[in-house]
Parts: sequence; C-alpha cells; structure tokens
Amino acid sequence: MGKKILEVETELSLDDFYQVLFNKKHIKIGSNLLNKVDRSFHFLKDFSEEKVIYGVNTGFGPMAQYKIADEDRIQLQYNLIRSHASGSGEPLAPIYVKSAMLARLNTLCLGRSGVNLTVIHLMTELINRDITPLIYSHGGVGASGDLVQLAHLALVLIGEGQCFYKGKLTETSEVFEKEGLEPIEVKLREGLALMNGTSVMTGIGIVNAIYSKRALNWMLKCSVAINEVVCAYDDHLSVELNNSKRHHGQQEIARMMREDLADSKLTRNRGEHLYNAQANDPIFKEKVQEYYSLRCVPQILGPVLDTMKNVESVLIEEVNSANDNPIIDIEKEHVYHGGNFHGDYISLEMDKLKIVITKMSMLAERQLNYLMNHKLNDILPPFVNLGKLGLNFGMQGVQFTATSTTAENQTLSNPMYVHSIPNNNDNQDIVSMGTNAALMTKKVIENTFEVIAIELITIVQALDYLKYQDKVSSATAKMYKEIRAIVPVFSEDMAMYPFVNNVKEYITKTKV
Repeated sequence: MGKKILEVETELSLDDFYQVLFNKKHIKIGSNLLNKVDRSFHFLKDFSEEKVIYGVNTGFGPMAQYKIADEDRIQLQYNLIRSHASGSGEPLAPIYVKSAMLARLNTLCLGRSGVNLTVIHLMTELINRDITPLIYSHGGVGASGDLVQLAHLALVLIGEGQCFYKGKLTETSEVFEKEGLEPIEVKLREGLALMNGTSVMTGIGIVNAIYSKRALNWMLKCSVAINEVVCAYDDHLSVELNNSKRHHGQQEIARMMREDLADSKLTRNRGEHLYNAQANDPIFKEKVQEYYSLRCVPQILGPVLDTMKNVESVLIEEVNSANDNPIIDIEKEHVYHGGNFHGDYISLEMDKLKIVITKMSMLAERQLNYLMNHKLNDILPPFVNLGKLGLNFGMQGVQFTATSTTAENQTLSNPMYVHSIPNNNDNQDIVSMGTNAALMTKKVIENTFEVIAIELITIVQALDYLKYQDKVSSATAKMYKEIRAIVPVFSEDMAMYPFVNNVKEYITKTKV
C-alpha cells in the first residue's frame, strides 16, 4: 500500500500539520502553487536588474546601505546563511523542526518570496523523508523572523551543517549522498527568503497547540473522575447554570463533562439529597458545595479552551501568510518593503497559551492536593496511602514533584512579549522574542503533562481504595484501565519515577 499523500493546493490547516507530523503523511505541492513560485522568481529576477531591492543587491540589516556588486550577489546569500547559523543550547526535537519546515515551505509556496523551484522540491523531499536539520533552541529574537534558527535550516538546504537522519545526528553531505539529494541552487535571494520569517516560532507553536489540546482533554478526564471520587453534586455542570453565563468555552467544558458523567453511578442529584427535610438540621453532615477545584472546572477550563481556539486561529493565519521581506506581488508587478517577518502575533499568542496551560497545571495540583489531604476530602487515607499508615507513604513523595513543577510553570508563564531588547546596531530596535515565547510554552506544556500524570496515578489509587471501579462512568473506567496498564495497584512503597515518567509519556502520545 502506498504512502498517504497530502496535496497542498491552497491553505494548510491544523489538521494538515497533524497528519504530516503525527500520521507521517507525505506532502505534494500542487502544480498551481509551483507555477506561482516559478513566476515569482522570474519576475523578481527581471524586476531587480535596474532597481535597488533589499537582500538582492544590498547588504542586510544595518548593512543595507551597501550596494552589492553583481558578481558578489550569490556569495552574499551563502555568507548570510553561514554567518547566522550560530545557534546554541539544546537541539530542537525533530517534530518541532519538521513543523517549522512545513510552515516555511507553505509560506514560500505563496509565491511572495522569489525563490527558485529547487528550494520547494528539496524541502518537500526532506519533509517526506524525515530528514530534519539540526536547529538549536537559542538564537532567535523573532523580529527579522527566526534568523538564526532558520539559518540552520538553510545551511542544510545548501548541503552543509548537520541533520537528524534515522534517529542520528549526521553530516548533511553524507545524508544527501545516501539519499541521492542535491543541494538547492542559490540564484537570487534564496538565503534571505529562507531565513526572513516566523516559521520556527510558528512551527513550535503549532505543535504546542496540538499537545495543549491533548493535555486539556486529559485534565477533563481527571476532573470528571475526581467528581466521581467525591460523589459530587451534578448541578454545577448543568446546562441551566453554565448557559446562564455566555462564554462558549465554559459551556463546552460543562457539556463534555456531562457527557462523560452520563452513566456514572456516583454523582448525585442535589434535589434528592439536600432539597429535603435535612434543611432543618442545624449542622449539615455533608458539604453543601464542593471545593472550587471540583465545582468551578467549567469556569476555570473554559477560558483555557477559548484561548486555545484563538491561538490555533492566529497560528494558522500566520502559517498561511507571507512573512518575508520584501514581499513580491506578481499580479501588480511590484515589490514591497516592510516588516512581515516580525513575530509579535505569535509571541503574544504563545504567552497567552502558556498562561492558561499554567493555570490548568495549577488546577491539577489543587485537585491532587484535595485527594492527598484527608482532612479536606474526609474519605481517603492521608496521601491516598493504601498501605500501613506511618510505615508506608503512598503518594506523599510525588506530591513534591507536582508542587515543584507547578511552581516552575508559574514562573515560566511570565510574558516574553514585553521583553524586547534592541540589537543589530539598533536596526532591530523592538523585537518579539516569539521563538523564546514558543519554547517556554513548550516547557510549560511538558510540565503540565507531568502534573496530570501524577494526578491520574493518585485518582486510580483512590478509586481502588474506595472500590468504585464498577460505579464510575464508562469514560473514567476507560481511563482507569489505561493507567492501571502502566501502574499496578500498590500498597508497599516503591520507586515512583518510572511510573510517573511512563504515564507522562503515555498521555503525551495518546490522543483522547
């Protein structure tokens, strides 16, 4: 059976990225787009002969005042790529690099950048063959785009540098020889066109959006299950209550939780338990309302959902935009100079995303604390300890990890968007720091999976202690089975880190 193909004819969607990144679909660029790219290249080549065009016959940035001799134009592009391939820090994981490559390829295919077709063909081949350039996390200020990180992409396209090939970091020249690939032909402004854009921050952002949606779905599973653990009243999730507030996210979260709890035997109807003769009792034996981390889930996760949807929208608008400089208009036969490479849109959205994901990790930590503290829940042993109190520790140790990780998220959620530092001889006097924002958001999401993993283990331990396995909803029963396949019921103390890490890996990789 042949490899499934995603034919790129117009705009890319978030699902298109998912299909390429997670389902390994190959891409094929449509003939109309290839034709537009070719027309753009030939127009710019002719148009720039007697005119001053930035990055074609001028220097770059503050050096743009220097005219470049015709015989030096091609060398200029190579100099730009090599000098700016200067990243450091940890290498980006291949999935983030592949996402950035697809984002850059899509932008170039708009025919607004003036590259020749060898760029499109080689980038397509690298994506389809899972050959990802070595790109470092440090280097981008996100104003002339992701110059440093994209320079590492361009370095591989000219046949230099290193790339990840079959799981190993390998010299690009060696990979090209094995795969029968030829470097791109630099003919006009290919160096600048590859580097001058927001594609790395956007590519990272798209993967962030996919993972954050997955984390939210697991957080919903936790919130459903903990409502069952405490036999919560059901009216805080009711249509009537949540639709009285006009936020779509809140209404949607409540709806999803109601659906998951529909066949639960544990949640209670308030009318049957409190709207009765007990109203005359001076002190009520049962809590009239649950703690906020249980009762206010729609109000807490609603803004998370709404923000995530807006982030996705901005990311897809960016990836389908021309984020280059200058911009070529083949219809009007003109070239426009400006700043479409500036990453403020992505930087701001990544800051928003990491704030709401941090809040989600805080919710997970508070729900976890509620389960741990027997004085709060009044139904479970301290630290959900299924062993001998005093001798055994239950989930006590892992709570420290969850608390520490949540605290790190709270610090990381401070915005990058407002942390501009001028550089480049003050040519870039205000910058977006969009790539840093995207990378910090990536870390916050990874941390949040960690906290949720610890909460999930605690929940299944609680369900076993209460012997609720046959009373929970089918949604919680499914979750229970999945986590118990990784973590067996335990009462004796054991090293917890393998279980926490294995659950974290499972929920990160598993779409719910």
